[in-house]
Amino acid sequence: MSFVIRPAASDDLQYLYEMAKLTGGGFTNLPPDRNSLISKLEGSEAAFTREGDDIVGETFVLVLENTETGDVRGTCQLFTAVGHQYPFYSYRIGKLTQYSKELDLTVEAELLSLSNDLGGTSEVGGLFLHPGERAGGLGLLLARSRYLFIAAHRHRFGERILAELRGIIDERGGSPFWDAIGGKFFGMSFQEADEFNAVHGNQFIADLMPKHPVYIAMLDEEARKVIGLPHPSGRAAMRMLQDEGYSYQGYVDIFDGGPTMLADTDKVKSIANAHRGTVVDATLEKGEKALIAAGQFADFRCCYGARELRGDDVAIDAQAAELLRVAKGDTVWSIAR
Repeated sequence: MSFVIRPAASDDLQYLYEMAKLTGGGFTNLPPDRNSLISKLEGSEAAFTREGDDIVGETFVLVLENTETGDVRGTCQLFTAVGHQYPFYSYRIGKLTQYSKELDLTVEAELLSLSNDLGGTSEVGGLFLHPGERAGGLGLLLARSRYLFIAAHRHRFGERILAELRGIIDERGGSPFWDAIGGKFFGMSFQEADEFNAVHGNQFIADLMPKHPVYIAMLDEEARKVIGLPHPSGRAAMRMLQDEGYSYQGYVDIFDGGPTMLADTDKVKSIANAHRGTVVDATLEKGEKALIAAGQFADFRCCYGARELRGDDVAIDAQAAELLRVAKGDTVWSIAR
């Protein structure tokens, strides 16, 4: 399989733009807007080339390249600290319990409270695989390559990590959750708000979103029943996150009500179990199927391959060595497939 994960470059703009048009909306991290994508690529290039160990709120953009054709067929992103420049907003689901002595009645109400609790948390997001490549485990390669990148550059990421899953969007491209809350205050459709957020950021949320808690019972049924649910296309992604150790802890997206999944960075399975080893053989013929990564920052590359662990050393197959541009004596990170 001649696919490799590598840092995105300015030459990838058209590929990213074409994929952005295929997302179907609700995909803030990959907007179908050239200027936004150019800005994202420039920020990513700066992140890959910056020296230093401090966490400053950067975005790393990776792409999936077919090395036989040169085509980019997927992308994913890592954010070192959300809310570093502008507040990162979520709705937190909480409960309010009240008791009436006269009625001898206890009433428990669920509330949505606007929250910045997750500010400073790292994030994995922006994952999109071209519809023509949704086989052969390439989505898994995209998703898990990010964890090998984090393992190799742990000092640039926070103690917690999150992943936002797209919420329920109806057939017309609207969001029942947005219509019930945000749409009442902003005078724009979900698609308009989503596009504005993708291009201009979410400061307008801070300016106009009501600060008081919202009683969930006062929302219409269509809105209530989608809170915390992923879009059908994101159910597999949610299971993958759960397998990695993420959990849903009552935070939802302010636009579509989709769930935010959280984990301790060092407890994410693909980070905790990542093996760092020196290549002692780059001609392995049979071995354990694995994700293998090499290179620091702008030289980072990741692919599928075969490995054989030999203590602190590792043997890998020739194709993986070629894709990763490594030889005996080089260091690689790997995790069983």
